[in-house]
Amino acid sequence: MTDSPADATPYEVLGVPATADDDALRRAYRRAARETHPDLGGDARRFRQVQIAWERIGTPAARRAYDAGSRASTPSAASGPSGSSVWSHDGEGFAPPTARRDSRPRARSYGHPGGRSREVFLQAEREWVGLGDPVEDPYDPALVRSAPRHIRRLLAEALAEEATASIIAEMGIGVTVWHDLDAGAEGKLDHAVLTPSGLWAVESIDWGAPVRIEHGDIAGETLAPGERPVKELVRAARAVQKQTRVKFTGRLMVVPDSAVDEDVQVVGSARKPTALVVRRSALGQVLNGVFSPEGSVDVFDVRDRLQQTVRFV
Repeated sequence: MTDSPADATPYEVLGVPATADDDALRRAYRRAARETHPDLGGDARRFRQVQIAWERIGTPAARRAYDAGSRASTPSAASGPSGSSVWSHDGEGFAPPTARRDSRPRARSYGHPGGRSREVFLQAEREWVGLGDPVEDPYDPALVRSAPRHIRRLLAEALAEEATASIIAEMGIGVTVWHDLDAGAEGKLDHAVLTPSGLWAVESIDWGAPVRIEHGDIAGETLAPGERPVKELVRAARAVQKQTRVKFTGRLMVVPDSAVDEDVQVVGSARKPTALVVRRSALGQVLNGVFSPEGSVDVFDVRDRLQQTVRFV
């Protein structure tokens, strides 16, 4: 478990509703601990999830703090935009990040990272709460945690896009990035990143659980039925490429560090990858050309053509 809103809540891990009384919670924990204990044939990762869930809500005081929206302080919670957790932006919780006052040269940035994903989340949350019912703070941690997981995942996607944008911004003025590009019928492309190593089509996503590469795409227990993330990235990149007449060097699927075991994994053949699945903390290396094909691009020409043709959602 991380602090990502897409992750299972402690109640979901233990298999009880948030309204369960203390006795029911205790019984659920004991049952889950027995079922997942490695010495009894269970899964070590699931067993660790159960232990973390119990740390967060196992005592009345801890449960009150969690239900009130206090940030978890377990060792599993990563910090910073490059780690596994995307809980906060410098202590701002789930709210959109504020503008940074920083004199250091930053990447040129166009568009609004995470903007469309936040719009979709806010609409879904309002429908869940009840249209017309007031929502004083849509990013209140207690409210977010009580929402169904598919709604929490929408917020996690926005946070993932913003975390990627933060990493790219730190790469300096030699990098240009466009966020939330219009991909027509294919929806949107999260980011197009131009560096001396190439032009990259980038998707940022967080499923709140580990994923794996299977049959040429990404699979995992929390993906929706029929969800094909790599296929969707390829289609969105092609739509943008057709619109702008600018060819992408490669496609990257950026995931939280906790989602995969390796920094970079190839989807497709090694000679001509369909995409690379990249841990967030390794994104800078990839964009700096460590895994790029030989050759480079004419940065000024590509930037000029994109500026004239790109559309945003």
